[in-house]
Amino acid sequence: MNPSGTPEAGAAQTAYISGRGTGRIRRVKLGLFLSSLAACFGVTLIGLVCVALFSLLESLGLISGFNTSPSGFVFGIQMASLMSLFNFILFFVTVPAAWLAMGLSIGRFPHRGIKRRAPYLRWASIWGALLVGGTTGGFGITASLLTGLGAVLTGACIGALAGLLCGVLFLAIVRPAEQLHAADISVF
Repeated sequence: MNPSGTPEAGAAQTAYISGRGTGRIRRVKLGLFLSSLAACFGVTLIGLVCVALFSLLESLGLISGFNTSPSGFVFGIQMASLMSLFNFILFFVTVPAAWLAMGLSIGRFPHRGIKRRAPYLRWASIWGALLVGGTTGGFGITASLLTGLGAVLTGACIGALAGLLCGVLFLAIVRPAEQLHAADISVF
């Protein structure tokens, strides 16, 4: 029996101490799923913009065609842009990879009481850069070291931008600051 004599007060006190109860964070799995879908399509759209920019520069005569030089830094940039453009074809691999990476980083932040936007956006960008840059760099290094460097840098930039957009989407869906503030108020 609890000190106040009522069973409800004991259950509420136990739930508060254990971390369960009114402080439950909702919509995290939904936010992770939609953010991982947005990551897949975001990388594709950013790759489309890069390929369109290269096509425009080629039509103006400022750079040579896509496959004119078999290796080099510019070829690595072009390779990463094309790989990013076709990211949606492997959605059955990229969406779960993004879901796992974000779930193990920003998906845990609301449960740890992190309210500020900066850590969410920072880690979403970091994981986007690691996933896309690592993939494009891995394929780029097979041509040459310089091609791999161009592919890593371009893929990391594309992934960081897509990750930033996914972090914003996750924050818009989950709204951790609002949910954690409501949990703080309901305790008192």
